[in-house]
Amino acid sequence: MREKVDIIKVEKDTPMAEAFLHFVENCSWTEVREHTAEMMRRWEFTEWECMFAALLSGKLIGMTSLLKTDYYPLPEIFPWISSVFVEKEYRGKRISEKLIGYAEQYAKEQGFDTVYIPSEHTGLYEKYGYRYVKDIVNYGGGTDRLYVKEL
Repeated sequence: MREKVDIIKVEKDTPMAEAFLHFVENCSWTEVREHTAEMMRRWEFTEWECMFAALLSGKLIGMTSLLKTDYYPLPEIFPWISSVFVEKEYRGKRISEKLIGYAEQYAKEQGFDTVYIPSEHTGLYEKYGYRYVKDIVNYGGGTDRLYVKEL
């Protein structure tokens, strides 16, 4: 892939927000698709919370978010880098790394010195400098791994 991937913050009431909602509603990650789409429809973002899009030649191919609360009853832990997703045909090209790096930089600009990522994966986020903290239980009763990174 020689084309440049751009990461952008999705702004409310813009053509990109509409395109992003369509992308989320049709993405293959069914476990988070409806929840994320509903957040977008209601624009439930406060303060510094936001969504980020990965674009390849203007085509949406991935996303992530920076949130104050996530799908876990842990209000004392934030900000969360969440919903890291790249369409299957673009995986393995370091796009997740670019999305996460952009979210980390944004978090730093907002005054944060630590970020968290919840995931069921082992060995992925460690490559990006994250450290496993503990297992956490989400609102659905499932168990995920909590990762942390000092910025």
